[in-house]
Order: sequence, then C-alpha cells, then structure tokens
Amino acid sequence: MRILVTGAAGMLGVKLTQRLSAGTLGSRKITALHLVDVWEPKPVAVPGAQVTTEACDIAAPGAIPRWIGHRPDVIFHLAAVVSAEAEANFEKGYKVNLDGTFRLLDAIRMQGLTAPYCPRFVFTSSLAVFGTPLPDVIEDDFLATPQGSYGTQKAACELMVNDFSRKGHLDGVSLRLPVICVRPGAPNKAASGFFSSIIREPLAGLEAVLPVPESIRTWHASPRAAVGFLIHAAVIDLGPLGANRTLNMPGVSASVGDQIEALRRVAGNKAVALIRRAHDPAIERLVGSWPKAFHPRRAAALDFKAEASFDEIIRIHIEDELQGTART
Repeated sequence: MRILVTGAAGMLGVKLTQRLSAGTLGSRKITALHLVDVWEPKPVAVPGAQVTTEACDIAAPGAIPRWIGHRPDVIFHLAAVVSAEAEANFEKGYKVNLDGTFRLLDAIRMQGLTAPYCPRFVFTSSLAVFGTPLPDVIEDDFLATPQGSYGTQKAACELMVNDFSRKGHLDGVSLRLPVICVRPGAPNKAASGFFSSIIREPLAGLEAVLPVPESIRTWHASPRAAVGFLIHAAVIDLGPLGANRTLNMPGVSASVGDQIEALRRVAGNKAVALIRRAHDPAIERLVGSWPKAFHPRRAAALDFKAEASFDEIIRIHIEDELQGTART
C-alpha cells in the first residue's frame, strides 16, 4: 500500500505519521509513504517501506501531479491554512484551502484517465462549516452556513469530495473534526488555539491567555482521537454513506468554564490561577458562531469513537505529551 500525507509537518500530520510508522494500515502492509508540507516533514522509519519527504506548497504549480503520479492508494489531505489566518489573509486561504484541494482532486482525476485509478481520499474538514443561528445540538442533516472564510473553503471542498466520489474518480470522505484539544507544542494561528493553551500552558507551569468568556461552548476531541478518526476513515467501507461523503465526528461538548473546572480537578487551583483573561472580540465572534454540540449518528453507526469527558481529554494530553509515552 502506498500512502500520501499532505500537511505532514503539522501536529495531526506528525501524529498520523507516527501511527503509520507501525508499518500497516488496517490489514495492509505499507510499502511507500510520502510526506509533504510547506516545511519538510521529519522522516520516520517504516519497516519494509520507502519513506520520502518533501517541502512544497500545495498551491505551487507542478507539484501535485508528481505526487499523484506514484498512484498512492490512500491520500490523507490535511494541508490547510488555519482559521484565523484564512480570515486575515483572504487570498492565501482560498489559494491553499480551495484551489489547492481542487488541484489535488483534479490530478487524481487526470491520473485515472490513463488507467483505472480510484484512491481512498480522507479530507480533514471542520465544524467551522456551520454558523449561527444554530440549535443547541447539531444533527447530521443540519445545513452548513459558515460565517468565516475558513469554514466556507472547507464546505466547498466537502462538496468537491462528494462530486469527485460520485463520478468515480476517488473514494472520498470528509471528516468534520471537532476542536482538537489539547494540542501539543507551540500555538498556531488557529482562532481555536486558546482552547488548548488554557490547558497546555498551566500544566507546564506557564501563564495562558483566555480571550473569550467562560460561557463559550464548543465540541472537542483529543489529538489521539483525531488520528483514530483518520485511520478508521481510511479502512472502512464507505458504501453506507451514499452520495453524502461528509461526517460529523464524535466529541465532547464543553464550555470554557467546563474546561477550567476539568483542569482544576486534574491539576488543582495552582494551574487554574495561571489563566489570565484578555478579551478579544474578534476571536469571540468567530468561535462563538461555531456549534456547541452534535448528535453524530452516522459516524457512530460506522464506529468512530472519541472521549467521554473533558477530564479524559486532559489526562490523554498528560499521558501522550507530559509522561513521555508518545502514544497516538
């Protein structure tokens, strides 16, 4: 099995690569793994497989046909300009998130014109495809009405994955990921980054800035769960999805206040005291338009799983990042 991962130097890309380094995907042995990002991903050792890495912008001319020319069996498309950056830099967001994804899909289509080719395509979408007004709980058939450029770009890509799958060019699925928390490492430019910072930094004895009220509520899952979603999506039968290849992923509904109380239960008052309030109306407007909770019935029927509580999410972060277990 040949695998391509775009966005492989990002947090989820690194953790996915670590999981793939076991040498199998489902019941199949990995024979080749190609890792691509704007910064060259770190190579990993995969038993019996050829591993290659490449620094390349997905929006750069000429790169994508070369990747697809090797006919990967599975493509994990994680590369994206994140939410706040896509909002601040309108042109860059569309160039990478929308145009780059279309060019990747079209390269797959073109490859299939010479000989039959239909890879599994796993696309990371986002709950940012939804916008207010919202019900308290989102059902699977709720209409996507994004109120930000990032969400708009992701929603458009979901429709393209559906259409290219309908035409038989690929066997695709779009996963609407929850807010991934707790993210390890340095903060990125995502508007949702503070959800991780207010847990990660205090656990490390550092101050964290909270830019929104404690009443802000959204849908969360750990990096470990997110990698599990990706792996599961790559190996299951997608036939039951029919024409709609987009899934809302499971998660935990938690307010910022719930997060803080979970931190208090796990790490005590000393950690909570390191959270400093500094209101940012722009971030509040953006994340405040995102869903609070889901009934992801279609994903549950396909056996996608996430955590049961925010306390569990914090404990997973401690296990994976602070105790040296490096589990993903």
